[in-house]
Amino acid sequence: MNSSIDEITLLHQAQARATAHHMVVRGIGEEIDLEIGPGDDDPTFSSTTLVVVPTHESVTPDDQDDHKQILLASQVLTDDQSQLVKAPHGKRKKKVVKKWREEWADTYKWAYVDMHESTARIFCSVCREYGRKHRRNPYGNEGSRNMQMSALEEHNNSLLHKEALRLQMASKDKGLPVVDRPVYVKALMSKSASSILESVLRRDPHEVEFIQSVQEVVHSLEPVLLKNSHYVHILERLLEPERAVFFRVPWVDDRGETHVNRGFRVQFSQVLGPCRGGLRFHPSMNLSIAKFLGFEQTLKNALSPYKFGGAGGGSDFDPKGKSETEIMRFCQSFMDELYKYLGPDQDLPAEDMGVGPKEMGYLFGQYRRLTGHFQGSFTGPKIFWSGSSLRTEATGYGLVFFARLILAEMNKELKGLRCAVSGSGKIAMHVLEKLHSCGAIPITISDSKGYLLDEDGFDYIKISLIRDIKLQQKSLREYLKPNPRAKYFEDAKPWCERCDIAFPCASQNEIDQPDAIALVNSGCRVLVEGSNMPCTPQAIDILRKAKVLVAPAKAASAGGQVAVGELELSHECNLMQGSSEGFDAKLQVFEAKLQETMKQMYERSVKAASEYNYLKDNPEGLVHGGNICAFLNIAHAMIDQGCV
Repeated sequence: MNSSIDEITLLHQAQARATAHHMVVRGIGEEIDLEIGPGDDDPTFSSTTLVVVPTHESVTPDDQDDHKQILLASQVLTDDQSQLVKAPHGKRKKKVVKKWREEWADTYKWAYVDMHESTARIFCSVCREYGRKHRRNPYGNEGSRNMQMSALEEHNNSLLHKEALRLQMASKDKGLPVVDRPVYVKALMSKSASSILESVLRRDPHEVEFIQSVQEVVHSLEPVLLKNSHYVHILERLLEPERAVFFRVPWVDDRGETHVNRGFRVQFSQVLGPCRGGLRFHPSMNLSIAKFLGFEQTLKNALSPYKFGGAGGGSDFDPKGKSETEIMRFCQSFMDELYKYLGPDQDLPAEDMGVGPKEMGYLFGQYRRLTGHFQGSFTGPKIFWSGSSLRTEATGYGLVFFARLILAEMNKELKGLRCAVSGSGKIAMHVLEKLHSCGAIPITISDSKGYLLDEDGFDYIKISLIRDIKLQQKSLREYLKPNPRAKYFEDAKPWCERCDIAFPCASQNEIDQPDAIALVNSGCRVLVEGSNMPCTPQAIDILRKAKVLVAPAKAASAGGQVAVGELELSHECNLMQGSSEGFDAKLQVFEAKLQETMKQMYERSVKAASEYNYLKDNPEGLVHGGNICAFLNIAHAMIDQGCV
């Protein structure tokens, strides 16, 4: 280390970083006591006490108090662990004292939390082992115990390991749910990309969905950042939303009881135009999901031929089991706060999970009442509130059109292919409908309790029956009464069924590692993402190794809503609304417009992937190409508009 650098300044910087991450303070050149605990067979990190050696520098009483607070924040110990600290280890084998190295501070070995035998463990993502079983020596001398323990100490002081340890500790506290989602971060090749991801982790360590979405995009953009370092600062700005609104939503049920829910709206970027993005009503809704949805929608809209900004939001309100009047009261209360941030030149909300035409009608009615003028549908101004009868079909149809483009490049067609579909909402139902019209055989559909299998495939009559079942809020088991050959599987997902193409249309992270393995074993060769981020990072790793081609939601599910929105705004569409044969003509124009939009998005993704050496036959080529093309469109606009 350069002797001219002030060591006290370095210690203060390390202390500031520790305050942000709850990390143990260590000074460069400070001696560290690497003690082996009860033995090498100890399977947990949680029983390992990280030893903190006081620095030799003089500190003020205030600094000492700050140091104590850091130690208290970073070492939340159970009673058993406290006893372990007070009493010496009975089976101590060796004591190693080393100098804390400068290069260790810049080297991170990623870690993640996962469940093992009903216990949360911290795994090393390099060797996929937990506890002291893993031996990762960055210096090449695997036979030296001293070097192995140095590597372990380096691992223990990594950023992700500290965050994983904190999450594991938090899961044991009373009143907190058990952490069952892994903190999974892949190693990045470039230092610039690593610094961007680290800054997101530092600011928002609890926003798992948002971090996962950012990580996928940063991985795709590594060659872009290496080619032009100016894009690093653009991406850092883009990852911070322009506006995030968080508010309470009080409402009264039919029994006169008061309830309070949370409302969210994240307007991520308006650099390309007014925001467009869905509203989601679901109990799992939180700020992390709102940011993730807004970020994904921003890239979707940037990839499309029609330039709009992106937004996402909703509430943790659950419309299931609620009466019409209860849903209406909630929507009105929700709009009482949100209307201040909406408008045809600012933000145009659309439907998402739990929000359909009924909810959008209540929301629009209250918006019109509060603003005092009629601005048309939220999802497209200057049209009558009756809206588009094609809007709900748009995304589902677009997915099937995108799948046809992929198969055409492989000299194949949809006709006769077995297709596994998850979900039973608007998107999934229209995917079934369009697959059947193209001659494919859709064999599955699912809900929160299981999935339905019909080996004969779903035709229009069966699809209509499923719609009636869902409208009455009944279980998909009701389908078995008129169709005894079909099967319903409780607490299961449809990915183990033999299929050629998969269409996940339920929710984010619905396909985990075991599901990906089941998909590969079932013969699936193409996965078309209908929902945003349907695969976990571990599942993506499995699909990539098995050469399963992934069509990203940013391209496959983006064109539908945007294309139909543009169609609604067109003069030609408005003229057709008044004619007796207007709907048929409108349907033809809609399908032609939608197919052209999906073709443009596919070609843009392929072109960007080729330009940055993501080959066309790479199973993730479309994912990387879509991310790159969308980001560059946004980046150029941000550069033109200055520091905004």
